[in-house]
Amino acid sequence: MPKTPLILAFDTSAAHCAAALLCGDKMLVSVEEPMAKGQGERLLGLCAEVLETAGVTYDDLTAIGVGIGPGNFTGIRISVSAARGLALGLGIPAIGVSSLDALAFGTDGVVIASLDARQDAMFVQVSGTLDDRNPVMCSLDDLPTIPARDDPVCIGFQAEMIAALCNGASRAPKMPIAEAIARIAASRLGEENPRPAPLYLRPADAAPARDAPPAILS
Repeated sequence: MPKTPLILAFDTSAAHCAAALLCGDKMLVSVEEPMAKGQGERLLGLCAEVLETAGVTYDDLTAIGVGIGPGNFTGIRISVSAARGLALGLGIPAIGVSSLDALAFGTDGVVIASLDARQDAMFVQVSGTLDDRNPVMCSLDDLPTIPARDDPVCIGFQAEMIAALCNGASRAPKMPIAEAIARIAASRLGEENPRPAPLYLRPADAAPARDAPPAILS
């Protein structure tokens, strides 16, 4: 009888350290700790606590899900490096998931997901249209054009302001980010997934390049 997939997911792309454990379609544990720094020291300890709470070990895992940004440059590198190192050591896949995809996950229709990019900018992705847009960095003055008839749902940074500009409605994400990453990763099991690599949208922060992921943590 096939083993029920067990997926550990985590994210440090923003001011938090978040982890979740998904078994099949059942969320076993989901934890998010706010923190502006220190994710590198906390992440693996948090993951160990999540596994212990569920009574499982790393050897029981089917896959790793990891947030790849966009977001904090250092935070993204921490998670991606940890995911690739764990996947290599355990012989299981690591599946990268965009933070914007995670924000929009579970919400039907046209969704505008947004994250704070600082310096008066934001990361924005439009999904659910006939021509889904790639994520971009923009401001409120140059948002991607959304036809008013689409009645978009706006989720994330400055969602209410974006909704006012595009005749939409602002809502909260359907679930915590680590849980969304876990569920998206589960939906991609069995596919050809590239090794997780940071999703950088701000040119000045884009080193190393996307096709040269950061060194794997030991």
